[in-house]
Amino acid sequence: MTYRPRPACKPTRLARQRGVTLLGLVFWAVVISMSALLAMRVLPTVNEFATIKRVVTKVAAEGGSTVSEIRAAFERAKSIEYAIQSISGKDLDISKENDRVVVSFAYDKEIELFGPVSLLIKYRGRSQ
Repeated sequence: MTYRPRPACKPTRLARQRGVTLLGLVFWAVVISMSALLAMRVLPTVNEFATIKRVVTKVAAEGGSTVSEIRAAFERAKSIEYAIQSISGKDLDISKENDRVVVSFAYDKEIELFGPVSLLIKYRGRSQ
């Protein structure tokens, strides 16, 4: 019996190809960069909203009993928190529900993305 080597099997065309095409690379680069741009523009406004909500909840609990005292307490807290720039004390809606002071607020934030394209976010919140 003689030894005959087996013929090497040729890899199929798809098995030999590895990596990403240039078109696929460009597509994913555009998708990732647009997502990063959107996140960089939106995250500061979300941080501002969270700060406003935290301050409003604190002011409603400790601010005082009159509308002017609550607005003054909000303005004092706003001067400490550098992140709050969209609203002021006069923009707060103050009411009383079940012997509790409830402070609510609402504002719109327009974020320019590029050229004529903008994103409008409507923030609404109230103390707990």
